[in-house]
Amino acid sequence: MPTVELTRFRVDPARENDLLQARPQMLADFQADRSGFIEARLVRLPNDEWLDIVLWETPEDFAASRAKGANLPGIAAFFDAIGALISAEEGTAV
Repeated sequence: MPTVELTRFRVDPARENDLLQARPQMLADFQADRSGFIEARLVRLPNDEWLDIVLWETPEDFAASRAKGANLPGIAAFFDAIGALISAEEGTAV
């Protein structure tokens, strides 16, 4: 069963456009560089909060991705637009 990454974060409204413009390249970088990446969905929540739901083939794939951090320009640009991390969780899709 796939591993689910749930990351909730806050974005300053002045940086929303930066976040959304960086998203396509971030996803392309994940597809090119992150083994086990399946898909990602970005959800806009109230109060300048967002939820990123990412599916990985295995927990090991997710852990390897976290270890790489913002190693490519598209990923770095997306992460740079995030103002504050609220929560990060890992689960299993059932």
